[in-house]
Amino acid sequence: MDGAIDIRLVITLLGVAASVFGGAAIAKLQIKQLTEEAKDLHKDIRSLDARYDRLHTLSETQEQRIDILAKMNSPENLRRDHMTLAAIQADIAFLKDEAARMHKIHNGVHPPVANERKAT
Repeated sequence: MDGAIDIRLVITLLGVAASVFGGAAIAKLQIKQLTEEAKDLHKDIRSLDARYDRLHTLSETQEQRIDILAKMNSPENLRRDHMTLAAIQADIAFLKDEAARMHKIHNGVHPPVANERKAT
């Protein structure tokens, strides 16, 4: 049977063709599922990136606030503020003494003053 097509050859070729088409259909289905899973993974990655960005921004904000508080409470700033307060307290004490001295000089009595002043 040289060059002749017998029934076994046709069945074999149909079996090979069916397995090739079946494999292609399964591969196509798996590729579709993998593509959907990849899209889901990309969506999750974008969500995680957004969350990371928010947390990173929050962390930087907190770090900046802590840095500002640390600078406000630095020994140099506290020393300067305490010296300023001491100077203010000294000025207040001086002004109280000066007001008391002026009150003693004035003695709390007003001499009568004429309505019109006379030139001398």
